[in-house]
Amino acid sequence: MPRLPEELTLPPEMFPEEPPAVPAVPRDAATVALVRDGVAGLEVFLLHRVTAMAFAGGMTVFPGGGVDRRDADTSVAWHGPEPSWWARCFGCEPDLARALVCAAVRETFEESGVLLAGPDAHSVVADTTPYAEARQALESREVSLAQFLADAGLVLRADLLRPWANWVTPPEEPRRYDARFFLAALPPGQHADGVTTEAEDSGWQRPAEALEDWKAGRRSLLPPTWMTLAELAEVHTVAEALAVPRQIAKIVPRVVRQGDVIRVVLPGEPGYESAPGHLDARPDDRLETP
Repeated sequence: MPRLPEELTLPPEMFPEEPPAVPAVPRDAATVALVRDGVAGLEVFLLHRVTAMAFAGGMTVFPGGGVDRRDADTSVAWHGPEPSWWARCFGCEPDLARALVCAAVRETFEESGVLLAGPDAHSVVADTTPYAEARQALESREVSLAQFLADAGLVLRADLLRPWANWVTPPEEPRRYDARFFLAALPPGQHADGVTTEAEDSGWQRPAEALEDWKAGRRSLLPPTWMTLAELAEVHTVAEALAVPRQIAKIVPRVVRQGDVIRVVLPGEPGYESAPGHLDARPDDRLETP
């Protein structure tokens, strides 16, 4: 795993002046790094979130969001690894694993227009235009994923997803997520558009270029996004990315303050074990000397 750079800091407004006495319970969520082969190599689809969003406002992110309780509906027509397999990957119960995969497919469709489903177990829709109204209904929660797929006669293609990572929001943040990261290739014929109320801009970019934009101050990235981009920058094609073996471990960063700067440290990094559970300790108590 690449190491987070010292320059990766977090906006102070993400954290309340008074840390919560009891950390919020993380909400289960799914995030999908959508990739395709570009002229110069692998590209990833990125969204620039609306600044006013309560969580990660103004940040560059992958499509994703919280699990809807209806995502666990067992009536969904399903092809690919069973929920029990996903449960072993992410270290959770099969019911939650089912909901996470469904949330990944739903959120990807809502936020990018890319639909990981097909008329049968061996095909995937090439044109999602006929489902534009359903996409809006999903985003507004008027219909569930199971209802949409049943009405459209579509099968969820769990085999088009790969497990990638599991990140949990630090306990200092008032809004917390237990986010499982997935990888998926853009299906042939489909187009990602980023037409969602949660984003003000979107597009495809090589991971290394996105990291350069961050370094130049043109993008703001959260640690999980930075890390995923850094990992994807090490491969050159979609086939290589999909073939990368992944051992999923739950990553719970800790927040530290160095002077006026807020950043996170990861398990195994200097300062992680000594990082206090809130931000009001003295700066020199925050990090061990490497």
